Amino acid sequence: MVDADQTFVIVGGGLAGAKAAETLRAEGFTGRVILICDERDHPYERPALSKGYLLGREERDGLFVHEPAWYARNDVELHLGQTVDRIDRTAKTVHFGDDGTFVRYDKLLLATGAEPRRLDVPGTGLAGVHHLRRLAHADRLRGMLAALGRDNGHIVIAGGGWIGLEVAAAARGYGAEVTVIEPAPTPLYGALGPELGAVFAELHREHGVRFHFGVRLTEIIGQDGMVLAARTDDGEEHPAHDVLAAIGAVPRTGLAEAAGLELADPAHGGGVLVDARLRTSDPDIHAAGDVAAFPLAPSGARVRVEHWANALHGGPAAARAMLGRDVTYDRVPYFFTDQYDLGMEYSGWAPPGSYDEVVIRGDAGKRQFIAFWVKEGRVLAGMNVNVWDVTGPIQELIRARARVDTDALADPHVPLEGLVP
Repeated sequence: MVDADQTFVIVGGGLAGAKAAETLRAEGFTGRVILICDERDHPYERPALSKGYLLGREERDGLFVHEPAWYARNDVELHLGQTVDRIDRTAKTVHFGDDGTFVRYDKLLLATGAEPRRLDVPGTGLAGVHHLRRLAHADRLRGMLAALGRDNGHIVIAGGGWIGLEVAAAARGYGAEVTVIEPAPTPLYGALGPELGAVFAELHREHGVRFHFGVRLTEIIGQDGMVLAARTDDGEEHPAHDVLAAIGAVPRTGLAEAAGLELADPAHGGGVLVDARLRTSDPDIHAAGDVAAFPLAPSGARVRVEHWANALHGGPAAARAMLGRDVTYDRVPYFFTDQYDLGMEYSGWAPPGSYDEVVIRGDAGKRQFIAFWVKEGRVLAGMNVNVWDVTGPIQELIRARARVDTDALADPHVPLEGLVP
């Protein structure tokens, strides 16, 4: 039973936390809602940081989840630039701020997100070494890429994942020279496997990006505090004025771990373990967004999804669960990217080794197709590239877990809706 005397605290001011606060009020909760954010900017959405905003096509004000006045208008106590030091589960208190402020909670939501992995090589302290996670990072990168474009400068990107490729596309848009260093044999190898990773490699090569696969960055060489080159473990030196570390992200689980909450195995993505109601091992603490490792239906495998849609829907689901609503968080993972003239949506979860074939519907050479990752005739994931309005049937095929005729799956003349049992 929820009443007006209760206090719900949300730690983390990203999309998941902000949407959770919004949902609490929309669902009629009249108690205290406290949202604690360690950034000084109001809660914002992150996808544009490596896409439209980085390219200068989207305005800063358009990134924010709510206009600044929304929080006071909806009686959400927003604490910006405040770091939570610890959670006392026995006293049910959250401690934050330089002055030792603490608040008692009845329900607590951890939406602490993730942070960039750091390069563990000499030279990372040089002025031209960058990461991209926060708005301040994107602001810095925008200025840097514009300067590189004007001066025919060169950026080396360590990592050929989504962030690395999106920044590579933005850098080429500014006219900067780009080299991507990636230990795997293709970009996006861990997300898409070699079959579709090759499509993205060719896309970027056509736009002038240089790739160096099968190697790792081992040193950033500089002089007078500035970057001069990046060295790889095969002995090559790549000229560079700036370096972007885009080697993935790690969940921010420090608070949860210190509070004794159960965590997922770091070897499988880590995160705070939650059930289908996004509850942690403490029934009064929930977790959502990048930090939460939730059971993926129908397999029950624990996954952590670092994408916009998971934060958009996970925050509200956790809020409803905190209110005692009957919640089952079983959404199909979804994400999207825009690179040059390629737009893509991906649904499902099919890491390398989990599937036995990739079925292509359409023309991969023209980059207008749908790819399906299939195991024993069942669709695990689907990616539509420059083909639109098909996410619904793709996700229905994934949910159905039924065997499909792969010849029909590959035939553009067979409606996808007709393949769903």
